[in-house]
Amino acid sequence: MADRLKGKVAIVTGGSRGIGEAIARSFASEGAKVVIASRKLEGLEGVAASINAEFPGAVFAKACHIGKSEEISALVDWTEKEVGLPNVLVNNAATNPYLGPMLMTPEAAWDKTFDVNLKGYFSAIREVSSRLLERDQPGSIINMSSIFGMGAAPLQGVYGMTKAAIISMTQTLAAELGQAKIRVNAVAPGLVDTHFAAAIVQDDTMREHFTSRAPLARYALPQEISGMVVFLASDESSFVTGQTFPVDGGYTVS
Repeated sequence: MADRLKGKVAIVTGGSRGIGEAIARSFASEGAKVVIASRKLEGLEGVAASINAEFPGAVFAKACHIGKSEEISALVDWTEKEVGLPNVLVNNAATNPYLGPMLMTPEAAWDKTFDVNLKGYFSAIREVSSRLLERDQPGSIINMSSIFGMGAAPLQGVYGMTKAAIISMTQTLAAELGQAKIRVNAVAPGLVDTHFAAAIVQDDTMREHFTSRAPLARYALPQEISGMVVFLASDESSFVTGQTFPVDGGYTVS
């Protein structure tokens, strides 16, 4: 067990599986206290039990719908009361309810995607950063963007728009919060083998589209994303803010 995150209290949204689960496990292994959040408590409790079996007392589960600002406020309040002032936030929860031509996107899918992927991220940042500002404490905020936010996103246009907006939000908040020693960065994963990306990973044609264009010629496992997030949460990245880091096997440079 290392201690790069010793003394940190982190909130990881979308923590019940995939990249969020991998981040929580990596954070726990580095000495952090971690609150994992998603809509359903049952899935969170299984993840917390699994990680705590290896790193006792490291992970706490709390249900929260990231698309509802009142639940986000309650999550941050609960974290501060039960675990400690959160000085690391990982905005990882996301939704992508529609796959198809952008102009055919149903309005309900548009609204849901923006409410969760963008408004939810902003609400979580505001809740955490306001508490850090009140107490004059430093912090690190990591937003999960995507390679779909760095270029065209055929068949996933609205999802891509939210991920592009996350990059812009990251840059603006980094500029506004930097003097308060609150750093804001983003990570842009490529194709990762998760339940969220199953429609692409399990489709031969779509999977080949991504893997054939990446110099490493494969998709990632969730734990291959969490290393970058640990770095950005740690004091090793103390002079890094406002940046977006693709973790994509080289896809965006090919």
